[in-house]
Amino acid sequence: MNEQFFFESLSDETRRRILVLILKHEELCVCELFQALDVPQPKVSRHLAVLREAVVLAQRREGLWVYYRINPLLPTWAYRTLEQMVQGCGDLELFLSDSKRLDEMPNRPVRCCA
Repeated sequence: MNEQFFFESLSDETRRRILVLILKHEELCVCELFQALDVPQPKVSRHLAVLREAVVLAQRREGLWVYYRINPLLPTWAYRTLEQMVQGCGDLELFLSDSKRLDEMPNRPVRCCA
């Protein structure tokens, strides 16, 4: 893992919001993320690409859906950094609003397996 790419991936507020949601919910698809963040789907997809390139996120396909989760091969120090980020900002209004919008999302995809 390239530490510089890891920390650069955390420098953007939208990417931090994505990571907080994924850490709280284990895995989410793009439609859940753009609904929760209230930003356009292409913007979410660009940020997910940055996080994948930094090896922070992994993905799995289930039918038409692609689900994103924290990369299980992430080094312990990196995972702990993400956990600390969630503890530090997860209770801020912006992040709470994201979680609320996700919880209120109609027709969320149903996962058959994780």
